[in-house]
Amino acid sequence: MKNITFILIFGASFIVNAQPVLTIEDAVSIALKNNYDILVARNDAETARINNTAGNAGMLPTVAITGSDNYSLSNIDEKLPGGAPDTKSPNATSNAFSAGAALNWTLFDGGKMFVTKRKLGEIENLGQIQFRDKVLQTVYDVIAAYYDVARQKQTLASLEEVITYNKDRVNIGQTSFNAGLSPKTTLLQAQIDLNVFKENAINQQTVISAAKRTLNQLLSRDSEAAFDVQDSIPHSLGLDTNKLGEKLFTRNTSIISLQKQADIARLGLEEFYTQLYPRISLNAGYDFFRTDNSAVSPLMDRAYGPQIGGTVSIPIYQAGNASRQIAGAKLQLQSAQYDLESGKQLVYAQVRNALDEFENQRQLLLIEKDNTALAKENLDISMERLRLGEATSLELRQAEESYVDARTRLINIEYNLKIAETKLKQLMADL
Repeated sequence: MKNITFILIFGASFIVNAQPVLTIEDAVSIALKNNYDILVARNDAETARINNTAGNAGMLPTVAITGSDNYSLSNIDEKLPGGAPDTKSPNATSNAFSAGAALNWTLFDGGKMFVTKRKLGEIENLGQIQFRDKVLQTVYDVIAAYYDVARQKQTLASLEEVITYNKDRVNIGQTSFNAGLSPKTTLLQAQIDLNVFKENAINQQTVISAAKRTLNQLLSRDSEAAFDVQDSIPHSLGLDTNKLGEKLFTRNTSIISLQKQADIARLGLEEFYTQLYPRISLNAGYDFFRTDNSAVSPLMDRAYGPQIGGTVSIPIYQAGNASRQIAGAKLQLQSAQYDLESGKQLVYAQVRNALDEFENQRQLLLIEKDNTALAKENLDISMERLRLGEATSLELRQAEESYVDARTRLINIEYNLKIAETKLKQLMADL
C-alpha cells in the first residue's frame, strides 16, 4: 500500500513535469484570441460601429423604385339614357401598369438628425470602452487563475519536501526500534504521519487539476488540455501607488463607461426636445402610368413625367406625448448621473482596498520569508538532533508542522500580493 501511494505521487509529479510549460504571456494571448466573453464584447462593439452612420441618423434621403401591373376580365352590360343603344361587352379586359422612382428626404427635423449622429458616435465609443473593460476583466481572471495553479503547485512541493523528511524519520525510527532504543509506538506514529502527508499530496493533485480546468475554461479550450505553469509568482514591489488616485477617474473603464452612458442620456433628452420643432421634407420622383381597355373609353390612357413636392409639419398638440417623453428622458439622465457618482465612489473604494491589501501583503511577505527560513532551519536542526538521538519524534513532528504552516502562509501571501497588484492595474486600465 505504501509503495502504491508513493508510485501515485511520483507518477503524478512526472506527468506534471512532462507537460508543456504555459507562460503567463501565452495564457493572456490565448485568452485575448479565444475567450468567448471577449468575442461577444468585440461583436457588440463592432455592431455599435456599424450603426454609426449618417443614414442611420436620418441625414440621408431614401430612394425607391416601385412598379405594379393589374389585369382584369369583366362582363360589361351598360344601359345608357336618351335612347342610346345598350352596350354589352362580354369578356372585356383591362390592364393598368404603373412604375416610378421616388425620393424622400427630411431636410429639417428640429436638429434631431444631428443629435442622433452624435449619440451614435457616443454609443460606438461606449462599445469600445465596454470591450476594453471586458478585456481587462478577462486578463485579470486569467492572471488570477494562472498564479492559483502556481500557488497550488508550490503547496504540493512543500508537501513533497516534508514527505522526504518523514521518510528519514521513519527510517530513523525503524533503526532505533530495531536497536531497542525506542518503543514501537514512536515508529508507528512516524509511519502514520508519513501516510497523512502522502494523502495530503494526493488531495493537492486534485486541487491542481481543478485549478487547471478553471484556467483552461478562461482560455476557451478543452478543460483537460495538459500544460504546466511557471512555479514562481513575480511581483512589482516598486509599484508607484502615490499617483493612482490622480489617474483613476480618467483611466478606469467602469467610470468612463458610466460617463459615456450619462452623455448618451443627455443626447437622448436633446432628441426628444426636437419633437417640438417643425419638420420639413422633400418628395421627388418620376412616374409612368398606362391603362389599356378592350371595351370602354378611353381604350388607352398613358401619363408619365417627373414630380416634386414638399411637406411642412408644425407640431401643435401631441396629446402630451412630447412632454411625457422629455420628462422621462430627464429622469433617465438624472439616474445616469447618479450611477456615475455611485460608480466613482465604488471604484475609489476598490482602489483604496486594493492599495491597503497590497501594502499589507508586501509587509507580511518580508516577515513571512524570514519566518519560513527560521522554520526550515529549525526543521533541519530537529532532524539532525533526531539522528543523534538528542530529540524526540514528537519534536520533529512539531518542527515539520511549523515549517508546513510557514510555507503555506508564505505561498498565500505571495499569491494575495499578486492579486492585489493585478487588481490595481485592472482598475487603472494598465494590464
